Amino acid sequence: MMKHLQKLGKALMLPVACLPICGILMGLGYALAPAVMGVPNKPTEGFMYVLGFFLIKAGGALIDNMALLFAIGVAVGLADDNDGTAGLSGLVSWLMITNLLSVGVVSQVAPGMIANPTNEVAFGKIANPFIGILCGIIGAVCYNKFKNTKLPDVLAFFSGKRSVAIVTGIVSILVSVVLLFVWPIVFGVLVAIGNGIKGMGVIGVGLYAFLNRLLIPTGLHHALNNVFWFDTIGMGDLTAYWGALVEGDVMANGTVINWSVGSYMAGFFPCMMFGILGAACAMIRTAKPGKQKIAMGIVGSAAICALLCGVTEPFEFAFMFLAFPLYVVYSALYGIFAAVTVALGFRAGFCFSAGLTDLIFSASLPAAAKTWLILPLGIAAFIVFYLVFRFAIVKWNLKTPGREDDEEAELKIDLANDDYTAMAEIILEGVGGKDNLVSIDNCITRLRLEVKDRLLVDEKKIKSSGAAGVIRPGKTSVQVVIGPKVQFVADEFKKLAK
Repeated sequence: MMKHLQKLGKALMLPVACLPICGILMGLGYALAPAVMGVPNKPTEGFMYVLGFFLIKAGGALIDNMALLFAIGVAVGLADDNDGTAGLSGLVSWLMITNLLSVGVVSQVAPGMIANPTNEVAFGKIANPFIGILCGIIGAVCYNKFKNTKLPDVLAFFSGKRSVAIVTGIVSILVSVVLLFVWPIVFGVLVAIGNGIKGMGVIGVGLYAFLNRLLIPTGLHHALNNVFWFDTIGMGDLTAYWGALVEGDVMANGTVINWSVGSYMAGFFPCMMFGILGAACAMIRTAKPGKQKIAMGIVGSAAICALLCGVTEPFEFAFMFLAFPLYVVYSALYGIFAAVTVALGFRAGFCFSAGLTDLIFSASLPAAAKTWLILPLGIAAFIVFYLVFRFAIVKWNLKTPGREDDEEAELKIDLANDDYTAMAEIILEGVGGKDNLVSIDNCITRLRLEVKDRLLVDEKKIKSSGAAGVIRPGKTSVQVVIGPKVQFVADEFKKLAK
């Protein structure tokens, strides 16, 4: 199960990769044309207004259709060979299910279901990212299963990949029948979770941030994010933020926004931009004499990455499994700072993650508030993370980077030198050579491998390449955490594995 969840998490990165361009376009658009978001006494005509309006609509084209992007992107990401046919199948499934379970159709085929007002709301929100992910899974499974189907000569035209869309359509009809009864229940559970946390105010915000970080190793944080960031149950903090909406406004689907927009994103900024930097400094300072440069190369560069673009995995996986109690503390610090940040009125949003880039481009939107607080909050986060991490590392004698036992510590390659070939060679040797490989893939920060014999995998050897960590989600699955430069390592790895 964990293996499949990890693979789904990787597939979700494909559609999520579309979001940064949305933030840049819409952030620039709102800065150029504030009148579009209702700011009084601002020009409503002229070149700058037209350009700003154009950029806003360009970015909104993707934000407003995230569910569709999930359906296609997840299907392609989960396909064995990432073939576009799987994406078409995901689209077929999406069109089938969202049409068959729309309020108009359900009211005709099962009027008793719509008689319940709660069910009517559920089917009214059937076109949401949660269903988009499900459709992507259906499209990918059908593709992987039936892409090599051989039919009799008379039907040969529909053999192979051409059969996938047909099978997907039939499967989607059957799934729609099941969802007719199951979706109202699932929707009710999601609403209960969302309303429960939302009803707790800033404490709920802190709880959400804590769970978001704590679930990172399992990949289940994606399910949690779906409830709060996208319009699955009527919340959609991310969707509302980039739609230039604030509390009291009405979303496109008619939902009145009854929460402070940006609350479920704002708290991540001080932690990712400055807190991680403080934690990294603590790890470097507590490293053994002579090993501080090694620690700096591992967690220092990862902290800079988190500061600029909000990519935190290289840092988190550098100590997550070496010192899991510290990771729980790390998650708790996120929860505390998220609650404090929202309580103080700081509001900001992101399309990709809570780094400096997203902060700059999101600061012009109407839901943004007191963004100047990032400086005092950031300083506080740096100090608290540093002190807590240093105390915990020393008190519990944790084996964070640079504190490993001497026999476990080896010289690691510095990726700053861009020696991706050397890194790939060491990783390949660490997984037992090319003859032990079944498949090679990568996501935004990890090299994802399937091996024949798990006993041939040498994690110590792999880590000596400069990798931030090694994850074993299944008996034959190996994930090597590298960071944002993973694509370059993966390209070299694939060349060596031929």
